[in-house]
Amino acid sequence: MFKKFLPFVPVLLLAGCATGNFTRLTPNLQPRTTNNLYSVEVSFNSQQQSLRWDSIQPYVLVNGKVYPMQQVPVVDNRWEGYVPVPAGENAVKYRFKFDYLYNNFGTAPKPDSAVSPIYTLKVVD
Repeated sequence: MFKKFLPFVPVLLLAGCATGNFTRLTPNLQPRTTNNLYSVEVSFNSQQQSLRWDSIQPYVLVNGKVYPMQQVPVVDNRWEGYVPVPAGENAVKYRFKFDYLYNNFGTAPKPDSAVSPIYTLKVVD
């Protein structure tokens, strides 16, 4: 029985390496601001040893738009950015996307990305 699954082991191992672990560090509720921008923060970790950490380009995706994030000073693997919530709206759905390069045997580094689950930010008056 094990011999039937043996050809799939390398594929399963590679698929497991490419994923990242996102930890949202933003509260679900935030008080309304005068500029309609709300801070979001995330921690990103990966077990992918070939990932080139210096190549990470993090974004927040909101309603089809992309907003860049910045790395938090002094803290490893944490990024922050801002998402807009228009006046009159009480919630927004968003997700994080991390584009990066990974080292590949015998070729130049290749691009890849990791995307978080969808989160909801609620704004209270």
